[in-house]
Amino acid sequence: MSLLRIILFPLVPVYAFLIRLRNWFFDKQLFRAGKVDAKVISVGNITVGGSGKTPMVIYLSKLLKNEGKRVGVLSRGYGRKSTGYILVSKGEQVLTPVDLCGDEIYHTVQECKVPAAVSENRVCGAERLISEAGVDTIVLDDAFQHRWIYRDINLLLCEQKFLYDEKFTVQNLLPTGIMRESFRSISRADAVILNRKFSEKKEIPVRLKKYFESKKIFHAYYKSMGFVDVKKKNEYNIEEFEGQKGLVVSGIANPYSFINALKKTNVDTQNQMIFRDHKNYTLKEVQRIRKEFYTTNAHSVVTTQKDAVKLSKYSKELDDIDIFYLKIELGMDEEEEFKKVIGRVFI
Repeated sequence: MSLLRIILFPLVPVYAFLIRLRNWFFDKQLFRAGKVDAKVISVGNITVGGSGKTPMVIYLSKLLKNEGKRVGVLSRGYGRKSTGYILVSKGEQVLTPVDLCGDEIYHTVQECKVPAAVSENRVCGAERLISEAGVDTIVLDDAFQHRWIYRDINLLLCEQKFLYDEKFTVQNLLPTGIMRESFRSISRADAVILNRKFSEKKEIPVRLKKYFESKKIFHAYYKSMGFVDVKKKNEYNIEEFEGQKGLVVSGIANPYSFINALKKTNVDTQNQMIFRDHKNYTLKEVQRIRKEFYTTNAHSVVTTQKDAVKLSKYSKELDDIDIFYLKIELGMDEEEEFKKVIGRVFI
Protein backbone atom coordinates (compact mmCIF):
# COMPACT_ATOMS: atom_id res chain seq x y z
CA MET A 1 0.00 0.00 0.00
CA SER A 2 2.82 2.44 0.85
CA LEU A 3 4.50 1.68 -2.49
CA LEU A 4 1.25 2.38 -4.34
CA ARG A 5 0.87 5.69 -2.52
CA ILE A 6 4.38 6.70 -3.57
CA ILE A 7 3.66 5.71 -7.18
CA LEU A 8 0.55 7.90 -7.11
CA PHE A 9 2.50 10.95 -5.89
CA PRO A 10 2.27 12.74 -9.30
CA LEU A 11 -1.49 12.99 -8.69
CA VAL A 12 -1.01 14.98 -5.46
CA PRO A 13 -0.56 18.36 -7.23
CA VAL A 14 -3.73 17.68 -9.26
CA TYR A 15 -5.68 16.90 -6.08
CA ALA A 16 -4.19 19.97 -4.35
CA PHE A 17 -5.22 22.23 -7.24
CA LEU A 18 -8.80 20.93 -7.26
CA ILE A 19 -9.16 21.36 -3.49
CA ARG A 20 -7.69 24.87 -3.60
CA LEU A 21 -9.97 25.85 -6.51
CA ARG A 22 -13.06 24.51 -4.74
CA ASN A 23 -12.23 26.40 -1.56
CA TRP A 24 -11.56 29.57 -3.57
CA PHE A 25 -15.07 29.33 -5.05
CA PHE A 26 -16.52 29.13 -1.54
CA ASP A 27 -14.28 31.88 -0.16
CA LYS A 28 -15.35 34.22 -2.99
CA GLN A 29 -18.99 33.13 -2.49
CA LEU A 30 -19.26 31.84 -6.04
CA PHE A 31 -20.38 28.70 -4.23
CA ARG A 32 -22.79 29.61 -1.43
CA ALA A 33 -23.58 27.71 1.76
CA GLY A 34 -27.26 27.18 2.46
CA LYS A 35 -28.75 28.15 5.83
CA VAL A 36 -31.28 26.09 7.78
CA ASP A 37 -33.64 26.98 10.62
CA ALA A 38 -31.44 25.61 13.40
CA LYS A 39 -28.08 26.24 15.02
CA VAL A 40 -25.42 24.15 13.28
CA ILE A 41 -22.20 22.89 14.85
CA SER A 42 -19.79 21.08 12.53
CA VAL A 43 -17.23 18.49 13.61
CA GLY A 44 -14.59 17.48 11.09
CA ASN A 45 -10.92 16.92 10.38
CA ILE A 46 -8.30 17.34 7.66
CA THR A 47 -7.23 13.69 7.56
CA VAL A 48 -8.80 10.42 6.51
CA GLY A 49 -10.30 8.69 9.55
CA GLY A 50 -8.98 8.04 13.02
CA SER A 51 -9.18 11.48 14.67
CA GLY A 52 -12.09 10.66 17.00
CA LYS A 53 -15.02 12.42 15.33
CA THR A 54 -17.65 10.00 16.63
CA PRO A 55 -16.65 10.31 20.33
CA MET A 56 -16.59 14.10 19.84
CA VAL A 57 -20.06 14.11 18.26
CA ILE A 58 -21.33 12.00 21.18
CA TYR A 59 -19.70 14.36 23.70
CA LEU A 60 -21.24 17.42 22.00
CA SER A 61 -24.67 15.83 21.65
CA LYS A 62 -24.81 14.93 25.34
CA LEU A 63 -23.55 18.38 26.31
CA LEU A 64 -26.19 20.16 24.23
CA LYS A 65 -28.93 17.77 25.33
CA ASN A 66 -28.08 18.43 28.99
CA GLU A 67 -28.32 22.16 28.27
CA GLY A 68 -31.91 21.70 27.14
CA LYS A 69 -31.31 21.93 23.40
CA ARG A 70 -33.36 19.80 21.03
CA VAL A 71 -30.24 18.43 19.38
CA GLY A 72 -30.05 16.13 16.38
CA VAL A 73 -27.09 14.56 14.56
CA LEU A 74 -26.68 14.55 10.79
CA SER A 75 -24.12 12.41 8.99
CA ARG A 76 -23.55 11.30 5.44
CA GLY A 77 -23.51 7.71 6.76
CA TYR A 78 -20.12 6.55 5.55
CA GLY A 79 -20.03 2.87 4.59
CA ARG A 80 -23.81 2.40 4.50
CA LYS A 81 -25.52 0.22 1.93
CA SER A 82 -28.02 2.91 0.95
CA THR A 83 -28.25 6.35 -0.58
CA GLY A 84 -30.30 9.48 -0.02
CA TYR A 85 -31.95 10.71 3.15
CA ILE A 86 -32.82 8.22 5.90
CA LEU A 87 -34.23 9.09 9.34
CA VAL A 88 -32.22 6.96 11.77
CA SER A 89 -33.96 7.95 15.00
CA LYS A 90 -36.47 10.41 16.44
CA GLY A 91 -34.73 10.35 19.78
CA GLU A 92 -34.99 7.00 21.53
CA GLN A 93 -35.16 3.93 19.33
CA VAL A 94 -33.01 3.28 16.27
CA LEU A 95 -35.34 3.04 13.28
CA THR A 96 -32.83 1.83 10.69
CA PRO A 97 -30.55 -1.25 10.48
CA VAL A 98 -26.85 -0.48 10.88
CA ASP A 99 -25.98 -1.53 7.32
CA LEU A 100 -28.42 1.06 5.92
CA CYS A 101 -27.26 4.00 8.06
CA GLY A 102 -23.64 3.25 8.99
CA ASP A 103 -21.95 2.20 12.21
CA GLU A 104 -21.01 5.71 13.42
CA ILE A 105 -24.51 7.21 13.46
CA TYR A 106 -25.96 3.97 14.86
CA HIS A 107 -23.42 4.05 17.69
CA THR A 108 -24.16 7.74 18.33
CA VAL A 109 -27.92 7.19 18.64
CA GLN A 110 -27.40 4.25 21.00
CA GLU A 111 -25.22 6.39 23.25
CA CYS A 112 -27.07 9.72 23.17
CA LYS A 113 -30.73 8.91 22.47
CA VAL A 114 -31.05 11.89 20.13
CA PRO A 115 -32.74 12.32 16.74
CA ALA A 116 -30.42 11.49 13.84
CA ALA A 117 -30.40 11.12 10.08
CA VAL A 118 -28.04 10.38 7.22
CA SER A 119 -27.91 12.26 3.94
CA GLU A 120 -25.26 13.08 1.35
CA ASN A 121 -26.95 16.46 0.84
CA ARG A 122 -26.52 18.12 4.22
CA VAL A 123 -28.84 21.06 3.55
CA CYS A 124 -31.78 18.89 2.48
CA GLY A 125 -30.95 16.39 5.20
CA ALA A 126 -30.90 19.09 7.88
CA GLU A 127 -34.19 20.56 6.68
CA ARG A 128 -35.90 17.17 6.82
CA LEU A 129 -34.44 16.33 10.23
CA ILE A 130 -35.70 19.67 11.57
CA SER A 131 -39.14 19.02 10.12
CA GLU A 132 -39.47 15.36 11.15
CA ALA A 133 -37.83 15.45 14.58
CA GLY A 134 -38.34 19.06 15.69
CA VAL A 135 -34.67 19.74 16.46
CA ASP A 136 -33.34 23.25 17.00
CA THR A 137 -29.64 22.35 17.02
CA ILE A 138 -27.76 20.10 14.60
CA VAL A 139 -24.37 18.48 15.09
CA LEU A 140 -22.83 17.77 11.69
CA ASP A 141 -20.60 14.71 11.69
CA ASP A 142 -17.55 14.83 9.40
CA ALA A 143 -18.44 18.09 7.68
CA PHE A 144 -15.30 20.24 7.64
CA GLN A 145 -14.98 19.74 3.87
CA HIS A 146 -18.75 19.84 3.26
CA ARG A 147 -19.08 23.60 2.84
CA TRP A 148 -22.50 23.65 1.19
CA ILE A 149 -24.25 24.10 4.54
CA TYR A 150 -23.72 27.14 6.75
CA ARG A 151 -22.44 26.37 10.25
CA ASP A 152 -22.52 28.59 13.33
CA ILE A 153 -19.30 27.07 14.61
CA ASN A 154 -16.71 25.04 12.75
CA LEU A 155 -14.80 22.60 15.00
CA LEU A 156 -11.66 20.95 13.64
CA LEU A 157 -10.52 17.75 15.34
CA CYS A 158 -6.90 16.74 14.93
CA GLU A 159 -5.21 13.64 16.31
CA GLN A 160 -2.11 14.55 18.29
CA LYS A 161 -0.22 11.50 17.01
CA PHE A 162 -0.73 12.65 13.41
CA LEU A 163 1.01 15.98 14.09
CA TYR A 164 4.20 14.12 15.07
CA ASP A 165 4.16 11.60 12.23
CA GLU A 166 6.26 13.20 9.50
CA LYS A 167 6.30 10.19 7.19
CA PHE A 168 5.91 10.97 3.48
CA THR A 169 2.83 8.73 3.29
CA VAL A 170 1.18 10.46 6.27
CA GLN A 171 1.66 14.23 6.23
CA ASN A 172 0.94 14.57 2.55
CA LEU A 173 -2.22 15.13 0.54
CA LEU A 174 -4.22 12.27 -0.92
CA PRO A 175 -3.60 9.93 -2.64
CA THR A 176 -0.05 9.68 -1.27
CA GLY A 177 -0.70 10.86 2.28
CA ILE A 178 -3.76 10.81 4.52
CA MET A 179 -4.54 14.53 4.37
CA ARG A 180 -7.82 15.69 2.82
CA GLU A 181 -6.57 19.27 2.89
CA SER A 182 -3.33 21.05 3.69
CA PHE A 183 -2.53 22.56 7.07
CA ARG A 184 -3.48 25.98 5.64
CA SER A 185 -7.15 24.95 5.78
CA ILE A 186 -6.98 25.12 9.59
CA SER A 187 -7.67 28.84 9.07
CA ARG A 188 -11.37 27.98 8.45
CA ALA A 189 -11.82 26.50 11.92
CA ASP A 190 -13.37 28.50 14.75
CA ALA A 191 -11.65 26.23 17.26
CA VAL A 192 -9.22 23.31 17.08
CA ILE A 193 -9.46 20.23 19.31
CA LEU A 194 -6.25 18.24 19.63
CA ASN A 195 -7.16 14.67 20.52
CA ARG A 196 -4.38 12.90 22.37
CA LYS A 197 -6.61 9.86 22.97
CA PHE A 198 -4.79 7.71 25.56
CA SER A 199 -1.41 9.45 25.24
CA GLU A 200 0.15 12.24 27.28
CA LYS A 201 -0.43 15.82 26.17
CA LYS A 202 2.32 17.31 23.99
CA GLU A 203 3.02 20.72 22.57
CA ILE A 204 2.27 21.35 18.91
CA PRO A 205 5.47 20.71 16.87
CA VAL A 206 7.36 23.94 16.26
CA ARG A 207 7.24 23.59 12.46
CA LEU A 208 3.41 23.48 12.57
CA LYS A 209 2.71 26.15 15.19
CA LYS A 210 2.20 28.89 12.61
CA TYR A 211 -0.99 27.17 11.40
CA PHE A 212 -2.50 27.19 14.90
CA GLU A 213 -1.33 30.60 16.17
CA SER A 214 -4.61 32.50 15.87
CA LYS A 215 -6.84 29.58 16.89
CA LYS A 216 -8.50 28.69 20.15
CA ILE A 217 -6.93 25.33 21.06
CA PHE A 218 -8.59 22.67 23.19
CA HIS A 219 -7.29 19.26 24.23
CA ALA A 220 -9.35 16.08 24.27
CA TYR A 221 -8.56 12.64 25.66
CA TYR A 222 -10.16 9.22 26.02
CA LYS A 223 -11.00 7.44 29.25
CA SER A 224 -11.89 3.75 29.53
CA MET A 225 -15.19 3.30 31.33
CA GLY A 226 -15.45 -0.50 31.42
CA PHE A 227 -16.34 -3.53 29.32
CA VAL A 228 -19.82 -4.29 27.98
CA ASP A 229 -21.16 -7.72 27.01
CA VAL A 230 -22.15 -7.37 23.34
CA LYS A 231 -25.00 -9.90 23.62
CA LYS A 232 -26.30 -9.41 27.16
CA LYS A 233 -25.43 -5.68 27.52
CA ASN A 234 -24.09 -6.27 31.06
CA GLU A 235 -21.33 -3.87 32.12
CA TYR A 236 -18.14 -4.86 33.95
CA ASN A 237 -15.37 -2.95 35.68
CA ILE A 238 -11.94 -2.62 34.07
CA GLU A 239 -10.37 -4.57 36.95
CA GLU A 240 -12.40 -7.68 36.14
CA PHE A 241 -10.50 -8.08 32.86
CA GLU A 242 -6.96 -7.62 34.15
CA GLY A 243 -4.65 -10.35 32.89
CA GLN A 244 -7.27 -11.93 30.63
CA LYS A 245 -6.06 -13.37 27.35
CA GLY A 246 -8.26 -11.65 24.79
CA LEU A 247 -8.68 -12.01 21.06
CA VAL A 248 -8.64 -8.41 19.87
CA VAL A 249 -10.94 -7.76 16.90
CA SER A 250 -10.86 -4.32 15.31
CA GLY A 251 -12.18 -2.74 12.11
CA ILE A 252 -11.50 0.96 12.72
CA ALA A 253 -9.25 3.51 11.03
CA ASN A 254 -6.58 3.59 13.74
CA PRO A 255 -6.44 0.38 15.80
CA TYR A 256 -3.23 1.55 17.49
CA SER A 257 -5.15 3.74 19.94
CA PHE A 258 -7.63 0.96 20.78
CA ILE A 259 -4.88 -1.60 21.39
CA ASN A 260 -2.97 0.94 23.45
CA ALA A 261 -6.08 1.47 25.59
CA LEU A 262 -6.46 -2.28 26.14
CA LYS A 263 -2.83 -2.54 27.20
CA LYS A 264 -3.44 0.15 29.80
CA THR A 265 -6.24 -2.01 31.24
CA ASN A 266 -3.76 -4.94 31.46
CA VAL A 267 -5.65 -7.10 28.97
CA ASP A 268 -3.38 -9.50 27.07
CA THR A 269 -3.49 -8.18 23.48
CA GLN A 270 -0.97 -10.40 21.70
CA ASN A 271 -3.70 -12.13 19.65
CA GLN A 272 -5.18 -9.67 17.15
CA MET A 273 -7.45 -9.71 14.10
CA ILE A 274 -7.26 -6.30 12.41
CA PHE A 275 -9.70 -5.52 9.60
CA ARG A 276 -10.06 -2.44 7.42
CA ASP A 277 -11.93 0.63 8.62
CA HIS A 278 -15.76 0.41 8.71
CA LYS A 279 -15.57 -3.35 8.18
CA ASN A 280 -18.95 -4.85 7.34
CA TYR A 281 -18.60 -8.30 8.89
CA THR A 282 -19.93 -11.29 6.98
CA LEU A 283 -20.51 -14.85 8.14
CA LYS A 284 -17.11 -15.72 6.65
CA GLU A 285 -15.31 -13.27 8.95
CA VAL A 286 -17.35 -14.41 11.94
CA GLN A 287 -16.27 -17.99 11.26
CA ARG A 288 -12.66 -16.80 11.07
CA ILE A 289 -13.09 -15.09 14.44
CA ARG A 290 -14.51 -18.31 15.91
CA LYS A 291 -11.60 -20.34 14.58
CA GLU A 292 -9.00 -17.88 15.87
CA PHE A 293 -10.71 -17.70 19.26
CA TYR A 294 -10.43 -21.45 19.82
CA THR A 295 -6.98 -21.72 18.22
CA THR A 296 -5.51 -19.09 20.57
CA ASN A 297 -7.39 -20.41 23.60
CA ALA A 298 -8.58 -16.88 24.38
CA HIS A 299 -10.84 -16.06 27.32
CA SER A 300 -13.01 -13.72 25.28
CA VAL A 301 -13.23 -11.59 22.15
CA VAL A 302 -12.57 -7.92 22.86
CA THR A 303 -13.61 -5.34 20.28
CA THR A 304 -14.52 -1.67 19.80
CA GLN A 305 -17.98 -0.26 20.30
CA LYS A 306 -18.33 0.51 16.59
CA ASP A 307 -17.40 -3.07 15.69
CA ALA A 308 -19.77 -4.40 18.36
CA VAL A 309 -22.68 -2.69 16.61
CA LYS A 310 -22.09 -4.83 13.52
CA LEU A 311 -21.05 -8.05 15.28
CA SER A 312 -24.16 -8.05 17.48
CA LYS A 313 -26.28 -9.37 14.59
CA TYR A 314 -24.23 -12.57 14.74
CA SER A 315 -25.16 -13.31 18.35
CA LYS A 316 -26.44 -16.75 17.37
CA GLU A 317 -23.22 -17.67 15.57
CA LEU A 318 -21.20 -16.40 18.56
CA ASP A 319 -23.48 -17.82 21.25
CA ASP A 320 -20.70 -19.99 22.75
CA ILE A 321 -18.14 -17.16 22.78
CA ASP A 322 -17.95 -14.30 25.27
CA ILE A 323 -17.56 -11.05 23.33
CA PHE A 324 -17.14 -7.63 24.92
CA TYR A 325 -16.46 -4.08 23.76
CA LEU A 326 -14.35 -1.51 25.56
CA LYS A 327 -16.55 1.46 26.39
CA ILE A 328 -14.70 4.75 26.11
CA GLU A 329 -15.71 8.36 26.60
CA LEU A 330 -14.12 11.58 25.42
CA GLY A 331 -13.14 14.20 27.95
CA MET A 332 -11.86 17.77 27.60
CA ASP A 333 -9.01 19.32 29.57
CA GLU A 334 -10.51 22.81 29.18
CA GLU A 335 -14.13 21.71 29.51
CA GLU A 336 -15.55 24.88 31.09
CA GLU A 337 -13.94 27.14 28.51
CA PHE A 338 -15.12 24.82 25.74
CA LYS A 339 -18.70 25.04 27.07
CA LYS A 340 -18.45 28.83 26.92
CA VAL A 341 -17.33 28.73 23.28
CA ILE A 342 -20.23 26.43 22.34
CA GLY A 343 -22.62 28.52 24.43
CA ARG A 344 -21.84 31.68 22.45
CA VAL A 345 -23.56 30.10 19.45
CA PHE A 346 -26.89 30.43 21.25
CA ILE A 347 -26.51 34.01 22.46
